Amino acid sequence: MTAGAHMNQRFDAVVIGAGHNGLAAATTLARKGKSVCVVERSHSLGGMAGNVALKEGVEGPELAHLLYNLHPGVLRELGLSQDIEKSSVVLPSVSLSPDGRHVVLEGARARFADGTPHPQAATVADFMARLQRYAALLAQLSAHPPPDLPGGMAGLAEMARLGRLGLGLKRLGKADMREFLRILLSNIADVLLDEFEDGPLPGLLAADAVRGAFAGPRSPGTVFSLMYRLGNDGGRVRLPLGGMGALAARMAEAATAAGCTISTGDGVARVLLENDKVSGVQLQSGAQIACRAVLSSAGPMQTMAMAGAQHFDVEAVRRLRNLRCKGSAAKLNLVLRQAPEFPGLDHALRRARLVIAPSVAEVERSFNPAKYDELPANPSVEFVLPTLSDPGLGQNGEQVLSAIVTHVPYAPKGGWSEAARQELTDRVVGAIEAHSPGLSGLIEHATLLTPEDIERRTGAAGGHWHHAEMGFDQILTLRPANGLAGYRFAIAGLYLCGAAAHPGGDVTGAPGRNAALRALGDGVMA
Repeated sequence: MTAGAHMNQRFDAVVIGAGHNGLAAATTLARKGKSVCVVERSHSLGGMAGNVALKEGVEGPELAHLLYNLHPGVLRELGLSQDIEKSSVVLPSVSLSPDGRHVVLEGARARFADGTPHPQAATVADFMARLQRYAALLAQLSAHPPPDLPGGMAGLAEMARLGRLGLGLKRLGKADMREFLRILLSNIADVLLDEFEDGPLPGLLAADAVRGAFAGPRSPGTVFSLMYRLGNDGGRVRLPLGGMGALAARMAEAATAAGCTISTGDGVARVLLENDKVSGVQLQSGAQIACRAVLSSAGPMQTMAMAGAQHFDVEAVRRLRNLRCKGSAAKLNLVLRQAPEFPGLDHALRRARLVIAPSVAEVERSFNPAKYDELPANPSVEFVLPTLSDPGLGQNGEQVLSAIVTHVPYAPKGGWSEAARQELTDRVVGAIEAHSPGLSGLIEHATLLTPEDIERRTGAAGGHWHHAEMGFDQILTLRPANGLAGYRFAIAGLYLCGAAAHPGGDVTGAPGRNAALRALGDGVMA
């Protein structure tokens, strides 16, 4: 990692941002023989998937804290397929219940935390197996640019891919194919409550379907959202040892080993053009780097601003300005003086992914206030205690509790005053303390990042973790917007390679890898 060593040099490509997508894009290009410079405005790597010092001697994940969906093609491209198995822990999920009958979900196996069988265990196994079959089918779309049907040989290749998708759909059999088509556009609440009695088990799945989205379980398309999360790695949830920042460091090492230059502490201010083509970038320091392609893992509005809106047609500008990207997730990191107790959970299950989602109905109720820019009264929360699995993150027995809070408005009434921030912190701590008596007395330090904070720190419009909603009007050939899909971003040599591009958000690396392959296929660096 360098700062300034690349000045006045020429590269085949500049990648904006050293998050997981930017690093995946850079490594893919470098392994194909291209010279690549990754430019990161902050002094640390990983973007939303990085570590931060929570207090002296205690480190934790600043934003993302778990791996759900890292794409296997990206792992192979970076040479990390075996490394990820050794450097992460697969966690079960525990849905905390107000009556103490906590439900444990490990893959497709459901049981109670005390070891007794769950009465709907067989239904759960069948339901999850079906969803994973459907998710695997949809995952075929994530490994390539969104479907496009130009003429010639490129069109034949697209038709062949779609043909394989159609064949996979047919192989499901008539019953499964009909069920897949029936539920694909449905809301997760109806699908879950057709199968299960409402409670912590369906509540967990409903919460997973809407986490990070401005949506409740009864919003259309939330079944697709859950399938998307199950698309890679069999739906397993991983805790990276060393935190998400350690994963970012390994990705950066892979990029450097492939020949990439990584520069930190000086971001891109402008994308330079010559004859309506990318010719380089100008950094915030004023230095310039010549290149033939720029791949941006920043959001689409940021990228357009860097290139100049005057180079985009009026309709493209209008569509980008109307992207739905209202962030609805906040992050609360707590430093505790010792490990908290959770009655009903043994020590092993305290290391699990813990979720507060008592029922589908309660998750829907947590969304209602956000519609009116109000704080959730009973927030839905996902949290982990990473220091229980990875003590090296803390010191002197101190523990980190890292929580994602769903359905937090971007701009609550009255704004994010200190009183509003404290109120949200108190509500989240109160929700967790209902399952862990005495938690509030263990807190040494609390750090809250609201959607507004996330926007300020990362540049993601609206503080949206996925850079844009993943509704049916903003996926595939419509992501980020109609006419701007397929990674090419209006100007020759300019590409989107972040979460706003296909297939979307989560820590997958797929948008970065796919964008790099698109740029290589276009021959702009030849």
